[in-house]
Amino acid sequence: ALHLGTLVGVLSYFWRDIRDLLIVPSQRPLVGYLIVATIPGAIAGLLLEHKVETLFRAPALIACTLILMGGALALADRMNKGDKTVADINLKTALLVGFAQALALIPGVSRSGITITTGLALGLARPEAARFSFLLSMPIIAGAGIMKAHTIFSSPNPGAVGAGFVAAALSGFAAIWMLMRYVQRRRYTPFVIYRWILGALILLNLSRFS
Repeated sequence: ALHLGTLVGVLSYFWRDIRDLLIVPSQRPLVGYLIVATIPGAIAGLLLEHKVETLFRAPALIACTLILMGGALALADRMNKGDKTVADINLKTALLVGFAQALALIPGVSRSGITITTGLALGLARPEAARFSFLLSMPIIAGAGIMKAHTIFSSPNPGAVGAGFVAAALSGFAAIWMLMRYVQRRRYTPFVIYRWILGALILLNLSRFS
């Protein structure tokens, strides 16, 4: 339900892009690339759903993925000299970002984080890497929401679910708005630092109780 709320935030912010995808003929290839990029994550989600909810939840694994993917983002951001836009995306780029998105099933990887990192590594400009990442989130979140719709609507506390949905939609829109403004001129460094600190805190906490 929270993810579906975030989806509303994405739809609200990128409504012009979505309109163009639907009605502008020159945007049709991008629609196809978004579909192609969605396939690896959808297949991985169907095959590994049980493992994602059990085996992959180890705190040590989450800490390590936070730190490692923070390093990958730092490297891709530092080496990025790209000026490619979403309109320059081809089949190869779509597939690579799509396979990267599938890795986000592992907690701590972050779907937006790994797709933005891959986009930067493939030469997309910083704002364009974020734009493609958020556009790519729409079909995968919508698909997951449809699969879990029965569970969501049969909740014994629909008021709480509804409040969470609205809160996620509002905070999601605000977060996207701030991120898109921020990366127009700046690097992703604060997000790298956040991941490293959080990963280190988890490891420190684990060591205290081991």
